[in-house]
Amino acid sequence: MTTGDLPQRLKIIHTGVRAIVQEFQPGQLAIEQVFMHRNADSALKLGQARAAAICATFDADVECFEYAARAVKQSVVGRGGADKRQVQHMVKTLLRLSDQPAPDEADALAVALCHAHHQPLNHRIAASARQSGRDSG
Repeated sequence: MTTGDLPQRLKIIHTGVRAIVQEFQPGQLAIEQVFMHRNADSALKLGQARAAAICATFDADVECFEYAARAVKQSVVGRGGADKRQVQHMVKTLLRLSDQPAPDEADALAVALCHAHHQPLNHRIAASARQSGRDSG
Protein backbone atom coordinates (compact mmCIF):
# COMPACT_ATOMS: atom_id res chain seq x y z
CA MET A 1 0.00 0.00 0.00
CA THR A 2 1.36 3.40 -0.90
CA THR A 3 1.00 6.41 1.35
CA GLY A 4 -1.72 7.89 -0.88
CA ASP A 5 -3.85 4.76 -0.53
CA LEU A 6 -4.39 5.11 3.21
CA PRO A 7 -6.44 8.34 3.19
CA GLN A 8 -8.67 6.92 0.45
CA ARG A 9 -9.18 3.69 2.42
CA LEU A 10 -9.98 5.65 5.58
CA LYS A 11 -12.52 7.69 3.61
CA ILE A 12 -14.14 4.48 2.34
CA ILE A 13 -14.40 3.16 5.91
CA HIS A 14 -15.82 6.44 7.22
CA THR A 15 -18.33 6.79 4.38
CA GLY A 16 -19.41 3.15 4.61
CA VAL A 17 -19.92 3.15 8.36
CA ARG A 18 -21.75 6.47 8.19
CA ALA A 19 -24.13 5.06 5.57
CA ILE A 20 -24.78 1.98 7.72
CA VAL A 21 -25.45 4.15 10.78
CA GLN A 22 -27.84 6.37 8.82
CA GLU A 23 -29.72 3.38 7.40
CA PHE A 24 -29.97 1.18 10.49
CA GLN A 25 -29.68 3.77 13.29
CA PRO A 26 -27.87 1.60 15.83
CA GLY A 27 -27.59 2.83 19.38
CA GLN A 28 -24.28 1.09 20.04
CA LEU A 29 -20.99 0.30 18.34
CA ALA A 30 -18.76 -2.57 19.45
CA ILE A 31 -15.18 -2.47 18.25
CA GLU A 32 -11.97 -4.33 19.00
CA GLN A 33 -9.14 -2.48 20.71
CA VAL A 34 -5.86 -2.18 18.82
CA PHE A 35 -3.35 -4.81 19.83
CA MET A 36 0.29 -4.16 18.98
CA HIS A 37 2.34 -7.31 18.90
CA ARG A 38 5.16 -7.02 16.39
CA ASN A 39 4.34 -4.50 13.71
CA ALA A 40 3.87 -0.94 14.95
CA ASP A 41 3.04 0.32 11.45
CA SER A 42 0.14 -2.14 11.13
CA ALA A 43 -1.13 -1.20 14.60
CA LEU A 44 -1.02 2.49 13.66
CA LYS A 45 -2.99 1.89 10.44
CA LEU A 46 -5.50 -0.25 12.29
CA GLY A 47 -5.91 2.51 14.88
CA GLN A 48 -6.59 5.01 12.11
CA ALA A 49 -9.18 2.68 10.56
CA ARG A 50 -10.88 2.28 13.95
CA ALA A 51 -10.92 6.04 14.39
CA ALA A 52 -12.50 6.52 10.96
CA ALA A 53 -15.23 4.02 11.89
CA ILE A 54 -15.84 5.54 15.33
CA CYS A 55 -15.92 9.11 13.99
CA ALA A 56 -18.54 8.06 11.44
CA THR A 57 -20.96 7.46 14.32
CA PHE A 58 -20.57 10.85 16.02
CA ASP A 59 -23.51 12.59 14.32
CA ALA A 60 -25.84 9.80 15.45
CA ASP A 61 -24.57 9.85 19.04
CA VAL A 62 -23.86 6.11 19.02
CA GLU A 63 -22.48 4.68 22.27
CA CYS A 64 -19.09 3.00 21.68
CA PHE A 65 -17.86 -0.12 23.48
CA GLU A 66 -14.31 -1.41 23.04
CA TYR A 67 -13.14 -4.95 23.75
CA ALA A 68 -9.65 -6.42 23.93
CA ALA A 69 -8.94 -9.24 21.48
CA ARG A 70 -8.41 -11.66 24.37
CA ALA A 71 -11.80 -10.74 25.85
CA VAL A 72 -13.48 -11.33 22.48
CA LYS A 73 -11.84 -14.75 22.12
CA GLN A 74 -12.65 -15.64 25.73
CA SER A 75 -16.27 -14.69 25.22
CA VAL A 76 -16.71 -16.66 21.98
CA VAL A 77 -14.31 -19.59 22.28
CA GLY A 78 -13.80 -19.80 26.04
CA ARG A 79 -10.05 -19.25 25.73
CA GLY A 80 -8.36 -15.87 25.32
CA GLY A 81 -5.51 -17.38 23.32
CA ALA A 82 -7.73 -19.03 20.69
CA ASP A 83 -6.55 -18.95 17.09
CA LYS A 84 -8.48 -17.58 14.10
CA ARG A 85 -9.74 -21.02 13.01
CA GLN A 86 -11.24 -21.62 16.44
CA VAL A 87 -12.96 -18.23 16.36
CA GLN A 88 -14.33 -18.96 12.87
CA HIS A 89 -15.64 -22.35 13.99
CA MET A 90 -17.33 -21.02 17.12
CA VAL A 91 -18.90 -18.05 15.31
CA LYS A 92 -20.30 -20.46 12.72
CA THR A 93 -21.61 -22.74 15.48
CA LEU A 94 -23.03 -20.02 17.74
CA LEU A 95 -24.78 -18.21 14.91
CA ARG A 96 -25.81 -21.44 13.15
CA LEU A 97 -24.32 -20.26 9.86
CA SER A 98 -24.41 -22.64 6.92
CA ASP A 99 -20.91 -21.64 5.76
CA GLN A 100 -17.80 -20.77 7.69
CA PRO A 101 -17.26 -16.98 7.65
CA ALA A 102 -14.00 -15.53 6.32
CA PRO A 103 -11.48 -14.67 9.07
CA ASP A 104 -12.26 -10.93 9.06
CA GLU A 105 -16.00 -11.59 9.01
CA ALA A 106 -15.64 -14.03 11.91
CA ASP A 107 -13.63 -11.44 13.87
CA ALA A 108 -16.32 -8.79 13.39
CA LEU A 109 -19.10 -11.21 14.34
CA ALA A 110 -17.07 -12.34 17.37
CA VAL A 111 -16.86 -8.74 18.61
CA ALA A 112 -20.64 -8.44 18.21
CA LEU A 113 -21.16 -11.69 20.15
CA CYS A 114 -18.78 -10.53 22.88
CA HIS A 115 -20.72 -7.27 23.15
CA ALA A 116 -24.01 -9.16 23.35
CA HIS A 117 -22.59 -11.30 26.17
CA HIS A 118 -21.41 -8.23 28.08
CA GLN A 119 -24.62 -6.19 27.75
CA PRO A 120 -26.33 -7.39 30.94
CA LEU A 121 -23.20 -6.43 32.91
CA ASN A 122 -22.91 -3.07 31.13
CA HIS A 123 -26.53 -2.26 31.96
CA ARG A 124 -26.04 -3.15 35.64
CA ILE A 125 -22.91 -0.99 35.84
CA ALA A 126 -24.69 1.97 34.21
CA ALA A 127 -27.71 1.58 36.50
CA SER A 128 -25.42 1.43 39.52
CA ALA A 129 -23.61 4.57 38.40
CA ARG A 130 -26.93 6.40 37.92
CA GLN A 131 -28.08 5.27 41.37
CA SER A 132 -24.80 6.40 42.96
CA GLY A 133 -25.25 9.80 41.33
CA ARG A 134 -28.71 10.15 42.84
CA ASP A 135 -27.51 8.99 46.25
CA SER A 136 -24.69 11.53 46.39
CA GLY A 137 -26.76 14.48 45.11
